[in-house]
Amino acid sequence: MTHIDLGKLKNARILVTGGAGFIGSNLCEYLLQHGAVVHCLDNFTTGHKKNLSTIIDHPNFTLFTGDIRNLDDCKRAVASMDYVLHQAALGSVPRSINDPITTNDVNVGGFLNMLTAARDEKVKRFVYAASSSTYGDSKILPKEEAIIGKPLSPYAITKYVNELYADVFYKVYGLDTIGLRYFNVFGRRQDPNGAYAAVIPKFIKQFIDHESPVINGDGSFSRDFTYIDNVIEMNVKSMLTTNSEALNTVYNVAYGERTTLKELTELLKNTLTQYDTAIHDVSITYGPERVGDVPHSLASIHKAVSLVGYDPKYDLAKGIDEAMSWYWEHLK
Repeated sequence: MTHIDLGKLKNARILVTGGAGFIGSNLCEYLLQHGAVVHCLDNFTTGHKKNLSTIIDHPNFTLFTGDIRNLDDCKRAVASMDYVLHQAALGSVPRSINDPITTNDVNVGGFLNMLTAARDEKVKRFVYAASSSTYGDSKILPKEEAIIGKPLSPYAITKYVNELYADVFYKVYGLDTIGLRYFNVFGRRQDPNGAYAAVIPKFIKQFIDHESPVINGDGSFSRDFTYIDNVIEMNVKSMLTTNSEALNTVYNVAYGERTTLKELTELLKNTLTQYDTAIHDVSITYGPERVGDVPHSLASIHKAVSLVGYDPKYDLAKGIDEAMSWYWEHLK
């Protein structure tokens, strides 16, 4: 396994876009703990100030309130930075179906602004959040980076366009990039509220409130659920790797195991019953399938392991155990 010297983070200057979001705030916190100087850019559309409460007063932390759709905001935030970890985006397949124009403006226009600002500032590396939705209608399992299908949603299109732009910015301008195709990330600080909440925090909150969670479809759809600490590891290793063969490509970021929605819901219920025995009696209901949903998702992580030294420590059960005390404290 490739070893990354975390000492390299000391005094490294890193911009995290979307740094007040779920993944971004966890990255900011981790980087600061290891001595980095961190800039955070967020417009608080989906991010929250409360996610920054533990770091907002850190001497090495600077918050820029701004929008990646504004090139000047991007330039201001990236000034003097060594690296960019680009997490800012409008997530959610259903959101993109309801409002494709805004999703495109943020995820494509904003991405292009950030690439341009990073190029002009001559950053060492631009690591960005890609998406497993890029695999689209491909039925091949496990998903391997070189084989994708046609996108099934506007969101998926935007994330694929990001990969194309990143490739062009390397070939034309020499900007080193790495794209990380996230597979169903979960963990502390993930927002359970709103129409586009991710399934794990949403279901946990419903169980805590003794409400029946609704599974879209018959529960047989499956996902490769990925704990936040695995994602932090892959971002840091991608940013710091000295393997030239590892650059200017994309990687799956997952655990490499598949869990059905029915199995997931039962696991959440059983785990939460240890906190509140009444949850044992909460029923699970089933609704219609959701438009644009990919039936099955399972990642091959071989490429990330072999080129970047990715070594995920948390499967679904371990991640749920690790995060549940946070969920219980913050969601009830």
